[in-house]
Amino acid sequence: MDDTEILSLYESRSQNAIRETEKKYGAYCRAISLNILQNREDAEECVNDVYQKAWECIPPAHPGNLCAFLGRLARNLALDRFRLNHAKKRGGGQYDAVLSELEECLPGPNNAEQLAEQLVIRAVLNRFLADLPAEKRRIFLRRYWYFSPLAEIARDFHCSESRIQSILHRLRIKLKEQLEAEGVDL
Repeated sequence: MDDTEILSLYESRSQNAIRETEKKYGAYCRAISLNILQNREDAEECVNDVYQKAWECIPPAHPGNLCAFLGRLARNLALDRFRLNHAKKRGGGQYDAVLSELEECLPGPNNAEQLAEQLVIRAVLNRFLADLPAEKRRIFLRRYWYFSPLAEIARDFHCSESRIQSILHRLRIKLKEQLEAEGVDL
């Protein structure tokens, strides 16, 4: 079933919408949630929350790209659950690893100007991603949007983990330079 048909099921409030969403996008949402949460049970609950949230949002929302819409829901819900699960203790999942890699090129949460600079950062990041060659963009997004482990990225791109680490390191340096050139305080 294609996305248009699935969206029509949501708009007609058919219970089949969730079943068809699970068939087409369940594994995708599960992978995103599991990469962040590192716990199958929590990831499964998160995926169920994605279906509920999609049911609540469509309509009135009419996503142009259902895959991206569901992926964003999965990511945001998984990050919320991660923060809740780790409010008192810091875990060692992909979330912490990814944030520690990015902390040198993005402003910290205590930076008072961060809110004012958020739009500038978003614009710079969008330009940065648009200017990257397709493979490097996919590697960057796999690590920093989908929280994929380095070993998984290396396997999928048929190269060593050290090569992926090197590519990501150079990309972080390039991103930092672009942010600094735009006047973003790091």
